Amino acid sequence: MSQIKILWVDDEIDLLKPHILFLEKKNYHVTTCNNGQDAIELFDENSFDVVFLDENMPGLSGLETLSELKEKKASVPVIMITKSEEEYIMEEAIGSKIADYLIKPVNPNQILLSLKKNLDHSRLVSEKTTLDYQKEFRKIAMDMAMVNSYEDWVELYKKLVYWEMELENIEDQSMVEILDSQKAEANVQFGKFIERNYEDWFTPNADKPILSHEIFGTYVAPEIRKKDKPILFVVIDNLRYDQWKAFESIVNNYYKLEKEASYYSILPTATQYARNAIFSGLLPLDMEKKYPQYWKNDVDDGGKNLFEGEFLTEQLKRLGLNIKQEYYKITNFKDGKKLAENFKGLKNNVLTTIVYNFVDMLSHAKTEMEVVKELASDDKAYRSLTVSWFKNSPLLDIIQQAQKQGFRLILTTDHGTINCKNPSKVIGDKNTSLNLRYKTGRSLTYEDKDVYAVKDPKKIGLPALNMSSSFIFAKNDLFLAYVNNFNHYVSYYRNTYQHGGISLEEMIIPFLVLEPR
Repeated sequence: MSQIKILWVDDEIDLLKPHILFLEKKNYHVTTCNNGQDAIELFDENSFDVVFLDENMPGLSGLETLSELKEKKASVPVIMITKSEEEYIMEEAIGSKIADYLIKPVNPNQILLSLKKNLDHSRLVSEKTTLDYQKEFRKIAMDMAMVNSYEDWVELYKKLVYWEMELENIEDQSMVEILDSQKAEANVQFGKFIERNYEDWFTPNADKPILSHEIFGTYVAPEIRKKDKPILFVVIDNLRYDQWKAFESIVNNYYKLEKEASYYSILPTATQYARNAIFSGLLPLDMEKKYPQYWKNDVDDGGKNLFEGEFLTEQLKRLGLNIKQEYYKITNFKDGKKLAENFKGLKNNVLTTIVYNFVDMLSHAKTEMEVVKELASDDKAYRSLTVSWFKNSPLLDIIQQAQKQGFRLILTTDHGTINCKNPSKVIGDKNTSLNLRYKTGRSLTYEDKDVYAVKDPKKIGLPALNMSSSFIFAKNDLFLAYVNNFNHYVSYYRNTYQHGGISLEEMIIPFLVLEPR
């Protein structure tokens, strides 16, 4: 590693000789000066890695010098050193983006720690994170071998997401590859778990997780009945747990997390099934029976999610909640901006429900647009793109407005999505559904090991298109490709984000209740 170059500015620099000798013995190169004007000239003429800057100097003050230095080279970290503990000085220095703030008298080890924190931070964090994951690797592998309940799978998935995000910026990419293989193995085992247990979840008195059609009655209705705050219920279509964790810190500026739960999306993990189930409080089979005017099957013409508002109104009636409420679906920037601008008009609602469709559009765009394929090439990039959208979206404006008006925020999604990397061959007739992660129809031919097949859809609360219709759900990271024109199909859809099948990412769903700060 090349020698670190330090500029140390202090009007009593001669008194700091022991500190400078200490750093030079540690192989740091220290250039000194005793006033702000000389510091600026040295800064112009030389390349420094870090600056130590005294706050209280005659002539140009430390804060004035800081401002000049930042204007010239904003990326060079400046560590402020001062005798004063005045709060306004700290606030002004921090507001000027100093890297650290030390109070005199400082000892050499404080200086060394500040240097390591600011210059070696990424390397030290990377090394420590790698070491910690290496220790955790065996435990995760053991947990995976033992996991046998839906609660255990939630905890294991959260642990994998935690490490995925911890390893996101480390230098040792071999650790990322190891974690990816652990996630893939976890999805293999999770697929087997769902295949063994899913049908049982629809029998009386089953030991099962909360499912899509149960979350409103189980989690949202009790918050409404408290009658202490208006509620903003936001369903972001197609949002995974890791994407929520990626922008959680932004929401935390306005809301504090009161409750975090997880529920399981019903199969298929597709919008027309899972999101209609949330708003109706019913399984698809019951929606078809009770509300044939609202429900559409896969092969029916027309939009499949056009009546969520009506489904919600009917569910509220069944729950005995006679309240003032409004439902909005946002599918473009203009509509989102308009709702944000008019949000004050919703303050008298007990419940305001918003379906926000951007993340779903993002996943579809990755399939269809080369530029989005580049921007969201893997899960890390997909998360980053989601955060960038959220920071600049009308949804954040709406959340800010809700916080100012004292709304409780309930945030969830209908299903997640998975990056599909491997094809599995399937054959069906012309009436077979088109989704890449599940198929429904007659006379389906498929690879048994690649799918969870349900011969009698009624057993899992799904309508059948006809007497001999069945459902198949792709497992792991597979997508179902027709034998006809197979190579073209595979080339087009490989490494795209899809939903409808069985994976931790698609089925384990975050549900969050947040209180305004």
